[in-house]
Parts: sequence; structure tokens; C-alpha cells
Amino acid sequence: MKEKRPFFNLDDERGVLRISIIVTLFIAIAGIIFGLLSGSFSIIFDGIYSLVDAGMSFLALIVTNLINSHAMSQRLSRRLRERFTMGFWHFEPIVLGLNGILLMCVAIYAFINAVSSLLEGGRDLEFGWAILFSVIAVITCFTLATIEARANRKIKSDFLRLDIKASIMDGGITAALLFAFCIGYAVQGTQWQWISPYIDPGVLALVCLIIAPLPFSAVRQAFSDIMLITPASLMHHVDTVAQSFTEKYGFASYRAYCAKVGRSTQIELYFIVPAGEAARTIGQWDALRDEIGQALGEASSDRWLTIVFTGDLEWAE
Repeated sequence: MKEKRPFFNLDDERGVLRISIIVTLFIAIAGIIFGLLSGSFSIIFDGIYSLVDAGMSFLALIVTNLINSHAMSQRLSRRLRERFTMGFWHFEPIVLGLNGILLMCVAIYAFINAVSSLLEGGRDLEFGWAILFSVIAVITCFTLATIEARANRKIKSDFLRLDIKASIMDGGITAALLFAFCIGYAVQGTQWQWISPYIDPGVLALVCLIIAPLPFSAVRQAFSDIMLITPASLMHHVDTVAQSFTEKYGFASYRAYCAKVGRSTQIELYFIVPAGEAARTIGQWDALRDEIGQALGEASSDRWLTIVFTGDLEWAE
């Protein structure tokens, strides 16, 4: 009987994502509530940013479950198996790209609102509520990022890597807000109180300028995977292995096709066998495939490897 893993298992990608979703939802709800109580659009933005992040983490959890279930031949509906016979890996870069784009769009929208508020003279805040939320959120965000980073040293998940970056970004946003709110609280009743209404939109505009470009690298990588752009390092490795086997067994030539799609590596190798080559049994061809597969690297459930031997070059083109 298969041992059931804990729901919040730190050794499993899905368990860590569940923790992230719960914590991020807590920050999101608290941010919206405290933002309304304090009158701070910066805190409301922080809550909405966290809400978007939680939604995307939930979507990432669904995709992770699908990928693992398919790769480990666990129970899937017949409809899913018939419609996704080549697995669910292609959903991973789609989700990662969508996540990064949404986070950048939220930051750009908030920046526009912050500039508009500055031009209108800013807004007054209840700094006590704002400072209380900021302290709670900063501690929570950086604690979550630390837990996820430690877990991902072993798991090595792109989903968790982006989620860690989002937690650090969220913590950085809130830390900047906390610093600004403390200044605003300190100048109350002094000759500098006139700057108080500008603190909230001013710091929000600055934070948005900093965080808006941060998900760009994840979006670029996601689109690279979606468009099946072959990583140079992967192509070099496959070419090296294929060339060595071509020379070792006297094949005429080979054709290699590679792509990285999310966590999966897809490799197709076609070896062109000379017309006068001695016949081999099916067992001998399969043994040769095993040898090539081992030379390419350790097999895993996230590698899609096809090795074909043919005497007709047209089958490889």
C-alpha cells in the first residue's frame, strides 16, 4: 500500500505550493482589510498583488498534479488521457508566463494610479493600521520565502523558484511601505506634516517602478519554452553523444531534434544506417537504444526520448 504523504509536505512540490497558497491568501485578505481601514492604496495594492500570486500558485498546483499523475501513471480520467496523450508539460511554461505577465500588469496599473494620486495632492492615512499590517506582512513574506527556498534546494522546481521570487518581491514591497509609513507617522504634528499625504502614492510609484520588470526573465524563459527554442547547452550535449555513437557503430549520419518545455526535456534522435549494415535483432536495437539513453543522462519521468534507426534519410528530415 502506497504511503500517503502529508498535505503540507516540504519534501514535495505540491506540499510547498499548498503552504504558499494558504499564506499568500492570508496576506491578500489582510492587505485588503487593513488597506481599507488605513485608507492606503499601497496596502490594497499589496493585497491584490498577493491575491493574483495566490491564484497563479493554485493554477501551478493543478498543473503540477496533472504532470505528476501522468508521469507516474496514476489514475486520470479517460478523457484526459485520450486528449493529452503526450502529457501536460506544455502547461508549465504557459502558467509561468501568464503569472509573470499578470504581476507586471498589476504593478503597471498601480503605478499609473499612484502617479494620478500624486497629481491630485495625495491622500491621508491612518498610519497605525498601516504600520501594523506592514510588520505582519514583512515577517510572513520573508519567512515563507525562506521555507520555500530551503525546500527547493532539493525539489528544484521552476514553479517554486518563481513563487519564491514573488514572495521576496511582496516582502520587499511591504518593507518599503513600512519604512515610508514610519516616516509618515514620525512627521505628524511637525513642520514636515505637509508631506504626509504624498507618502502613500509616492512610495507605491517607486515600488512599482522597481518590481514591474522583475518577472521579465521568467516570462522570457516561458515564451522560449512555448516556442520550443532549443537551449544551446542541450543541443551541444545531444550532438556530442549522437556523434560519438555514429562513429562507434559506423552509422552514415544522424539527425537530432531537442526542446525544453517546462521541466521536461524532449529529444528525438534519428540514426541513418548504411544500406549494407549487418542485420540486428530487435533485442540488439533495443540494447543500443538503452546505451544511447544512458549516455544522454539519467532517465526520468520528465524526459521524452525517441531513438530511431532507419536507412531512409527522408524519415529523419
